[in-house]
Amino acid sequence: MKYSGIGGQAVLEGVMMKNKEKYAVAVRKPDGEITVDTKEYYGLIKNKTLRNIPILRGVLSFVESLTLGISTLTYSASFFEEDEEDTKAKKKELSKEAAAKKEKAEMGITVAFSFVLAIGIFMILPYYLSLIFQKFITSHVALALIEGVIRMMIFLAYIASISLMKDIQRVFMYHGAEHKCINCIEHGMELNVENVRKSSRLHKRCGTSFLLIVMIVSIVVFMFIRVESRILKVVLRLLLIPVIAGVSYEFIRLAGKSDNPVVNFLSKPGLWLQKLTTREPDDSMIEVGIASVEAVFDWKAFLEEEKTENEEEPVEEVKEKVKEKVEDEIEILSIDDEDDEEEEGGKSKIKFAPLASDEEKKESDT
Repeated sequence: MKYSGIGGQAVLEGVMMKNKEKYAVAVRKPDGEITVDTKEYYGLIKNKTLRNIPILRGVLSFVESLTLGISTLTYSASFFEEDEEDTKAKKKELSKEAAAKKEKAEMGITVAFSFVLAIGIFMILPYYLSLIFQKFITSHVALALIEGVIRMMIFLAYIASISLMKDIQRVFMYHGAEHKCINCIEHGMELNVENVRKSSRLHKRCGTSFLLIVMIVSIVVFMFIRVESRILKVVLRLLLIPVIAGVSYEFIRLAGKSDNPVVNFLSKPGLWLQKLTTREPDDSMIEVGIASVEAVFDWKAFLEEEKTENEEEPVEEVKEKVKEKVEDEIEILSIDDEDDEEEEGGKSKIKFAPLASDEEKKESDT
């Protein structure tokens, strides 16, 4: 498997794919047509030096993914608004600048609300629920583990409950289509419906795996919080979220590029969890995923590059073998030279007669 660098997410009746600064949202409209919107997103910070700092790049990636994800979800939802004609009429009344400002304001409010809600449900709530066990357990380590288990149970209950909704089930199918498209390319296959269909819907770089790693890392980190004040414990948990997200990102980044057996083993729980957040897509969904990939990524050039690299590998191996053979020949010659010098010095040497050829054997027999 070769790392492609592309990633994405499922949206309403579509797929968003991102490659470097370029991203595309492909949506299957109610009339059956696939529309693709391609834009560029440079992130919160454009400085490449800062963006390459471990941990910090994870924090930036987390916030940027959240922002871009909500933006693309909002865009895809615009194709399925009930009062679409009224919405279009209102947009015409607004100037482009006013519409852009309104959209940014709404986006900021949505991101902020989503972030606060997630922190409250998955970080603060588990802590206060774990306090129930303080009457029976005094160990900080045990309480941190209980808090982590409660957090995991809340997360799984959340996934299970939303998966009952029909719209979310379709989003999970598009999520599967996104993974299948990426797996198809990274495993050296041409990007078509047939190849994508037989590819895996699970991927090590998935956001679901990231969230699971966040929960596991948080258990370890929160074990070291040893203050008595409950308010201070909550504050420290909030302050450590960027660090936890950064560390989790580094693992997901490593897992996406590595086929190391240990890394693959540690990635297994995340892949198992993806069986809840992905579904097998139909061919029409796969077509949407392919359209999104092709808008931002030249998969033909990628496969050609991979093919060239694979062809060069045996040549390198042959070169290495020739090099080793030459070195062996040089070593033999040097030994022969030493033998000649010793013979000239009058030292006796035992020499073995060369093996007789087939013709010589026949003559001796006659």
